Amino acid sequence: MSYNKTKTAYYRRLYVAYLIDSKINTVPAIVESTGMHVRTVQDIIASFTDYDIICEFIGARKNGHYEITHWAAIDKKWIINNLKHVRDVLEYI
Repeated sequence: MSYNKTKTAYYRRLYVAYLIDSKINTVPAIVESTGMHVRTVQDIIASFTDYDIICEFIGARKNGHYEITHWAAIDKKWIINNLKHVRDVLEYI
């Protein structure tokens, strides 16, 4: 099965937001968990505003972390319920 770039980019954003909300909330931890490049993770976090997801950096630069404070129109329960599918799509690419 093939997936288009729009869907995979959207799922990548959802997955990173889910990880942050699940306390895998630093760039190094996300990189380690997903295998994504640092710059990709940073770009994804910066793009959350495109979806009105509010993600704040808490703490000092060296020992801080990200927190999702508002999910906007995104249903966090959908991500949890469809996590296997999201991961399968992202592993496919």
